[in-house]
Order: sequence, then C-alpha cells, then structure tokens
Amino acid sequence: MTPFSYYQLYELHHAAMTPLRAAADVMKLALQNPLNPFAQSPVGKNWSAGLELFERVTRRYGKPAFGLPTTLVSGTRVAVTERVVWKRPFCNLIHFERSLDRPRNDPKLLIVAPMSGHYATLLRGTVEAMLPKHEVYITDWIDARAVPLSDGSFDLDDYIDYLISILHALGGDTHVVAVCQPAVPVLAAVSVMEAKGDPYAPRTMTLMGGPIDTRINPTAVNKLAEGKTIDWFRDNVVMKVPFPHPGFMRDVYPGFLQLSGFMSMNMDRHVNAHKEFFGHLVAGDGDNQTKHRDFYDEYLAVMDLSAEFYLQTVDAVFIKHALPKGEMMHRDTPVDPTAIRNVALLTVEGENDDISGVGQTEAAQRLCVNIPDDMRAHYVQPKVGHYGVFNGSRFRAEIAPRIGDFILTHNRRLPAAAPRVAAKPSAKAADTLAAIVLAKPKGAADDLKEIAGVGPKLEQTLNAIGIFHFWQLAGLTAAQIEELDGRLAFKGRIARDRWVEQAAELAGERTA
Repeated sequence: MTPFSYYQLYELHHAAMTPLRAAADVMKLALQNPLNPFAQSPVGKNWSAGLELFERVTRRYGKPAFGLPTTLVSGTRVAVTERVVWKRPFCNLIHFERSLDRPRNDPKLLIVAPMSGHYATLLRGTVEAMLPKHEVYITDWIDARAVPLSDGSFDLDDYIDYLISILHALGGDTHVVAVCQPAVPVLAAVSVMEAKGDPYAPRTMTLMGGPIDTRINPTAVNKLAEGKTIDWFRDNVVMKVPFPHPGFMRDVYPGFLQLSGFMSMNMDRHVNAHKEFFGHLVAGDGDNQTKHRDFYDEYLAVMDLSAEFYLQTVDAVFIKHALPKGEMMHRDTPVDPTAIRNVALLTVEGENDDISGVGQTEAAQRLCVNIPDDMRAHYVQPKVGHYGVFNGSRFRAEIAPRIGDFILTHNRRLPAAAPRVAAKPSAKAADTLAAIVLAKPKGAADDLKEIAGVGPKLEQTLNAIGIFHFWQLAGLTAAQIEELDGRLAFKGRIARDRWVEQAAELAGERTA
C-alpha cells in the first residue's frame, strides 16, 4: 500500500464513522433527556457514558480557540483582542491586544510556538501567564493540508526566514521565547542576525525544553530519530494530502501519524484516563469531566507538517546534530552562535522532561560563548516533565516569573550611576547580610520594583530575605553583595543592574 493510500484510507475511515458518531450523539441526548425514565438509571448512565466516549475517540478534533478574552493588568480586568498583524502562507502572527485605559511601556514578547504537530493553542497557558506584563505576540502555524500547492514549499530555511521577517515587522526591542522545537531555528535566526549586525535582533531569547544538542541525555524520541536514516522517514511517514483538502497532493507528515506517536509513548496513561473519564460520566462528576474534555480537546487536535520542513529538521537536528557540531547552514550562510554578543540568553529545562532531556537546551549556553556572563542564565525546574516547562501551576509560580524578571533586567535602560551611600558604621563591624536584614519593614515597605531589573518575583525573594527598603540595598558592602548574590536566581545582577546606585538615588528621593 502506497503512502497516499494510507492517508486516503484514514480519510475514508473517518467519513465512514461520521453517521455512527451522529447516531451516538442523538442516542446520548435521548438517554440524558430528563423526561426519559431511564435517564437516571444505572443502565441509562452507563449507556450514555459509553456513547459519549465512542463519539470522542472517533472524532477529528479541529483547531481549538485560545479563549483568552480578558487579562488582569495592575489589578484591573481588561479585554483582550486577537489580531493578525503579519501573515504568510504557513504562519500568522497573532497579537493579543490589551484594551488599556492608558499606554504602558511593557516589553514586546514574541512567543514562538512549536511546529511539531499541535497547534499554537497548546501554549494558551504560556500566553495567559505573560499577558499581564507584556505585549504578547505568538506564531500561529498553519496546517499544511490547508495550504494549496500553489503557495510553494516550506522548509527549515523558510522557518528561519519567517522568524527574521517577524522580528523586523515588530520593529526592534523584542524579546523571544522559543518553546521546544523552535529553540533550534530561533537560535539559528538570532545567530544569522547578529552575524549581519541586524539592528532588529531581539534583546533576549529564552529557550525552553528545546533539542539544541540531542546527543546529551537522549530520550526515546531522540533515539528513534537517530536510529533511522532520512530515507526511512521519507519512505514511511511522508504522504500526500488527499482530496478534497486545499493542500491536495502536497507532501506532508500527517497529523494522525504524529498523534499515534505521541500517544504510543504513554499509551497506558491515556487508556487509564479514558477509563476514569467513563467513571466520571457515570458518577456525574462534572469537574473531572470538564478537565478531561479540556485536556484532550487540545491534545488530540493535530496538524500536518510540510514534508520539506519535517525532513530537514529531522536530518539537521536529530540525525546529523548540525548545530552543536558547527555544521548547520541557513541556505548558503553558516549558522554561527559565537556571533551572538548582544542578545541575553536564558535556558529553561524540566527535571523529568522525556522529550528533550536535561542538558539538551543548556547546550546553547556552551555554543554562545561570546554572550557575557551577566547576560546569561540557566534554570532547571524540579518535578516537571516536558509540558510542565511551559504550562501548569509550577510554570505559573516558578518559571514565568523568572522569565519576566530576566526580560525586565535586559529591557530597560539603566539610569546613570549615582554616588554610592556609605554603609552606616556598625558596632560589631559585621559585614554580613545579618547586619542589615529586618524581620519586618520599618513603617511602609518601599516598592523595590522601582529598581530597574527587579520584578515581582525578585521583590518577593528580597522581602523573604528581610530586605524591604531602598536604604538597605544602598548600604550594601562588597561582602554583603556577594552573599546576597549567592541567594538570587541570576548571579551577578546586583552589580550588572547597579542596584546599589539605583537604590541610593531612590532613597535620596524619599528623604528629599
């Protein structure tokens, strides 16, 4: 059977199941009708649950909505509107425009969603967490089966060109967050831009759970790719889009094959989840039903990938390891991460990531040797897997604030250095933090976020240490700075951001 026939068979199977799904839906509604005497009987509940389960596991899931109508900005709930501000055949750039009463000078944040099967809506939680303090944009990749052949091909080089074009369209002063797969093309795009002295290179790039060097701590996904030749992938997983899709006859890596691969990695977990869902339906447990539906409505919605992009990515990233070996090319131009000097780098990994193993993303730190030490940071989030790196409670509580602080540190222009205020003499001549920390603020605590480089997360950390006032930071000695620096997530930031000088200036304003 040819690859074309497999995709066609899938389409025919889906079409054949449509009447059965419709019948199951009608029967479920009839069984749930309050006028039906069997509606609340054990038999009726089991039948109704079984029919819904059948309909859901045989359904083709379309692209979900982001569903972010509002966000909270400085304690005020404001409306959010999605606007497409840049468009190409394989990608739309969506701006989540906040309806603010007055303009804010919030950092521009470009979130580069993965083009690896799921839609950009998989990063709904990422967007939601960053919206309150950033002007958020996201790459919304188009399902390849919806792109006509007349619109041309799309490969990894085109992907990098798209990113460079988007950064130019945003007009500079942009911060980039790449989640999973786009870590490689984002690093490549920034390398190319820096090598050319492009003024629109981003101020920071945050790479999260990305396969920069899959030779490090390889996962099952990495081993599968490395154990096959590129010809095997071309012959076995590339198929032509069947009629009547707009992309008819385009070579793609089909979404249904990708979904099969996703689910086979944790098949027991998915089977158990659907068993539990059946039980929740019978028991009438609405909360757990909603959680299951929300998760699988997103997880089961997949898109086709352009065959050129898929094959080039597999070959360059997973088989040849071109980027870490220094062999990656963008068209005729070498991709040289050592050219990056002016873009701050944050890498984030999950301790239990089974897609991109620990150390694979951090490899970017070793490739970008010319980024100054005070413009780089690495963070490993304990107790999270791949999806926990960009979504969930730990992402909201631990990772998102760190990203926000890193962006804030490298976004503002710092004030000129002010004369340093000498520390008050101490009877003990103690040169440790214990000499200046407080159990509670003396009067009203100062807003430490007025110091450029201090965000909400850092302010909470400083308060927990016992620092509430500008005068405490203004009087730090070299030994106290070293001690405090060791207790912060990003070492070197006190000197780099001139906290002491800024605090002295702010403290002077308070007493003037």
